[in-house]
Order: sequence, then structure tokens, then C-alpha cells
Amino acid sequence: MPLTRDRIIGHDLERLAFRFTMMNDGEVVDCQISDAALDELAGMQGTESSARQAQFVSLRETVERIASDVFDEAPRFKGYVVRIFMRHLGR
Repeated sequence: MPLTRDRIIGHDLERLAFRFTMMNDGEVVDCQISDAALDELAGMQGTESSARQAQFVSLRETVERIASDVFDEAPRFKGYVVRIFMRHLGR
């Protein structure tokens, strides 16, 4: 079952990833996509931290579809974080 849209959390400068949440049957699923993967989807490199939210919003549908696919293949345990990296983009 696909995840559904929830909240945007924002860019995590320490982890170099953009954080957001999705829902799975009423349960919140923490998600993040690496800056490198987000740039690859956008066809650019080195996006400034201040521009990450706009970049995420423009690619949100694609990112959420990938997150849902990663979640479907992942082990199911409480606290699992869906992490999207470059290797997930070729699917």
C-alpha cells in the first residue's frame, strides 16, 4: 500500500538531507532524501540550503513515490526512517 503525503520538515544541514513525513495507515513515517539525490532529480548540483525547500516542493510527487517504493521494500519496525539516496533513483 502506498504511503500518503504528510508534512514537510525541512533541510537538515548536518545530515545534508531534506526531511519530510508520510503516512502509513495513520502512522507517521519519517523520510529523508539526500541532497545529492535531490540535486540529481532536479538535474543540477550544489543547490544552496536556502533553496532546498523550493526544490523539494517542485519534485515532491516524484520524491514521495520513491519514498513509498523504498518503504514497501524495507523491513517493518517502529521508528524505521525511509532514506532516499542516489542508488534509489534508477528504479
